[in-house]
Amino acid sequence: MRIVDIRETAIPLRSQIRNSGFDFSEMTTSVVAVITDVIRNGKPITGYSFNSTGRYACGATMRDRFIPRIMTAPPDKLLNDAGTNFEPAKILSCMMQREKSGGHSERSIPIGTIEVAVWDAVAKIEDKPLHRLLAERYNGGKITDKVFCYVGGGWYIPGGTVKDLLDEMKRHLDDGYTMLKMKVGGMSLADDVKRVNAVKDMLPKGAQLAVDANSKFTRDEALAYARALAPFKLRWYEEPCDPLDFASLAEIASVYPEPLSTGENLFSTQDVENLVRFGGLRPKGRDVIQIDPPQAYGIVQYGRTVDMLARHGWPRGALFPHGGNLMSLAIAGGFGLGGAESYPGVFGPFAGYADDAKVENGYLKLSDRPGIGFEAQAALYKIMRELSS
Repeated sequence: MRIVDIRETAIPLRSQIRNSGFDFSEMTTSVVAVITDVIRNGKPITGYSFNSTGRYACGATMRDRFIPRIMTAPPDKLLNDAGTNFEPAKILSCMMQREKSGGHSERSIPIGTIEVAVWDAVAKIEDKPLHRLLAERYNGGKITDKVFCYVGGGWYIPGGTVKDLLDEMKRHLDDGYTMLKMKVGGMSLADDVKRVNAVKDMLPKGAQLAVDANSKFTRDEALAYARALAPFKLRWYEEPCDPLDFASLAEIASVYPEPLSTGENLFSTQDVENLVRFGGLRPKGRDVIQIDPPQAYGIVQYGRTVDMLARHGWPRGALFPHGGNLMSLAIAGGFGLGGAESYPGVFGPFAGYADDAKVENGYLKLSDRPGIGFEAQAALYKIMRELSS
């Protein structure tokens, strides 16, 4: 049993939406195929993944360092002890050979993207959906059939009005979501407060609203927004300052009574541990951590981060993986996390879930398809299939 090839291609998103800090007009993402010699139904089992939207394609680093390390390793050194499947932890260790500590994002994203594709292949070889395999390995066998799912929207669209924003949010509610998230920081504080107030006013009873500043604010700006947003009793105020400015985050947490969320731009267990040590976050049923596993060394390392957070008193219900894709959905379901996010219709073939996915009362039913399930996402799977064929 061996990996016979690992391929990568860069795909442009071609999206004109923007958050508070940047637009996505130049954004690309890496799609990866890990091709094995295991034949099923006359075809080699292949694992797929992509690096979640928000970071650029990273194929050069994959091709220069990480793919060659896997392909030149003795095949048996990449298998589980029984020799019946690939072992993602061993493949992660193989990619980390001769890597200096620190500087994580330079390698965590290409490594994590390859590692998640390996997991897709591993689950397919075991003929199990990835969420079930992860539950067996990381959640004591507690298998769920659905995951709470909130929708990310409220982007700054050229020429967009408050009415356009409300129309978008109403569509999400009609699609079954009960929690909405919108962008702030791309307009003046006064204008953003008007936008938040308009959405909050139209929400039905029981629905929730969160806001996302995408790390744009200085300390003073973040505190000003905290004061203005507090009366709205939001589900959370996301990334109010630079992701590594733990001192400012702790100050914001000391004066903002409602939940905060952050973590999608932290790429190592060490950085996340510093966040919970020094960022002033409150773990017991309040604040939220949003690591993006494919961008943070993958699923094996995510499991180690979850264990570290548990030692600091963080329950799994406070963890919502960033990404808005089938990878994060499977991870949320497998690890028994608080939920996942969704980005329908904004990132081309990389947006949303399986074509037959349906949100009901805020929850998305998990599929029984083997692996991650990209095969049920037609536009994305076409790109993946062309890469591996």
